[in-house]
Amino acid sequence: MRILTFILLFCVSTLSFAAEPDLENLLWNDPNTPSIGAEKPRLTLVSFTDYNCPYCKQFDPELEKIVHKYPDVKLVVKLLPFRSESSANSARIALTAWREQPQQFWALHQRLMSKKGYHDDASIHAAQQKTGTEAIKADGQSAETLQMNLILSQVLGVQGTPATLVGKTMVPGAIPYADLEALVKEELAKADAS
Repeated sequence: MRILTFILLFCVSTLSFAAEPDLENLLWNDPNTPSIGAEKPRLTLVSFTDYNCPYCKQFDPELEKIVHKYPDVKLVVKLLPFRSESSANSARIALTAWREQPQQFWALHQRLMSKKGYHDDASIHAAQQKTGTEAIKADGQSAETLQMNLILSQVLGVQGTPATLVGKTMVPGAIPYADLEALVKEELAKADAS
């Protein structure tokens, strides 16, 4: 059913959050997608990211900083392995960790993000060892989630990582923290006004 929903969404030529409640749920409330921050957010950030993307590795800590600074903000991480097979391998391990050991996910996520250069099987395994997730093996659900993330990114017009949806505003690339914070404040103000 979820794949059918994605296919239908992919066929939609224009994005309308009001007309597509399933899209909103897939973006902001998918239980198979890692998230951190407010349980009942006034603003949700959706980050499309890749563990092998150097710009993602710089920008990801900025997103987490926003979530810690603004308690009404939620961050949803949509892993999007654009770079290589090791991008997919690391993403699948992380997504499986999210479902099997959610309390360990963020440590693994941060460890995978902190590696300079591309991952390989050894660096992924080393990250798992450092975070106590070495027993986790990627499963079929993680591959399905990655396929859904790819289709969702196509629906939204994401052409690379990082790409971040701040409320309903898509921000391509990594932007300076001050610009990100200004956009978050603007979107929070809009939420207050409505």
